[in-house]
Amino acid sequence: MILSVVDQVVRRLVSVVMVLFVLSLMIFALARVVPGDPARMALGPAASQQQVEALRRQMGLDQPVIVQYGRYLAHAVTGDFGQSLVSNRPVLDDIRSFLPATLELVIVTVLIDLVIAIPLGVITARHRNGLIDVFGRLFSLIGVTVPSFLFAIGLQLFAARFLSGWPLLGRVSFDLRPPTGPTGFLLIDSLIAARPDVFVDALRHLAFPALALAMAGIGQITRIMRSAMIDNLRKDHVLTLRSFGVPDRVVIFRYLLKLSSIAPLTIMGLEFASLIGNAFVVEMVFGWGGFASYGLNAILQKDLNALMAVVLVSGLFFILANLVIDILIGLIDPRLRLQGRA
Repeated sequence: MILSVVDQVVRRLVSVVMVLFVLSLMIFALARVVPGDPARMALGPAASQQQVEALRRQMGLDQPVIVQYGRYLAHAVTGDFGQSLVSNRPVLDDIRSFLPATLELVIVTVLIDLVIAIPLGVITARHRNGLIDVFGRLFSLIGVTVPSFLFAIGLQLFAARFLSGWPLLGRVSFDLRPPTGPTGFLLIDSLIAARPDVFVDALRHLAFPALALAMAGIGQITRIMRSAMIDNLRKDHVLTLRSFGVPDRVVIFRYLLKLSSIAPLTIMGLEFASLIGNAFVVEMVFGWGGFASYGLNAILQKDLNALMAVVLVSGLFFILANLVIDILIGLIDPRLRLQGRA
């Protein structure tokens, strides 16, 4: 089994390189056909044409497109994504500054999905067509259909009305000086620095943005988990176990839960990857200032170097999330791993 897992990982890592190459080529071509001159947008309308041409030469925009792409690819392989036209800093430094904030938010969001959606899907499946099932399906429907920014605004209004003093903006209170730890995750760095005050404050700031982002995932995963549980409850081996008098609790938690979690696990992996670049609305509502907001500003300002780096990093997370999910699913159900080898 270990050899098959290693073989699967090696094959997927090779595909990672190929996918990133194709992705870089596509985003480079799209960035070049979008209307607007990046040099002009960076310098503003007051800059002279000579200044714009000088910046174009500095950025290499006066070279043929194939030369531009070759230079970019050669630097990107070493981690050099160039200079941001907006922040005037290396794009890699910007990513290091903004990415941990979004990663922390997304990780907590997925944990909320896991803690709420899986048990809710199991409970609604056990009480199918009952009152609990009706409320569960209604809750999941609301989570899927209502946009996350409406949940974000609603939570802010709720906190302003009923939770006096609850933080609504930023990652930490202004009167606290967060530790500059090695990870960039405030929850982890505050524990490393033995700052429980920062940990509690950062957790309070994190609660509502993560909950607003998690609502769509909770609704979708609950529905999928419920359907998978109901479908597996009809299987012959489950009916046999129940006919022998095995308690439903044992059947569900020992035999069905692992098998029924394959589809929800896939959804959680894809949600984790998608939220890396799509959490900008909630980040803007709560003033989070993360990687997703940075990517949105790069699009609006046509900051080509930052835009391409954001797309590549987001694509990398999609690829790695799929890789991890495939490995986990293969460990949960070896039949799928054997089918993939065949």
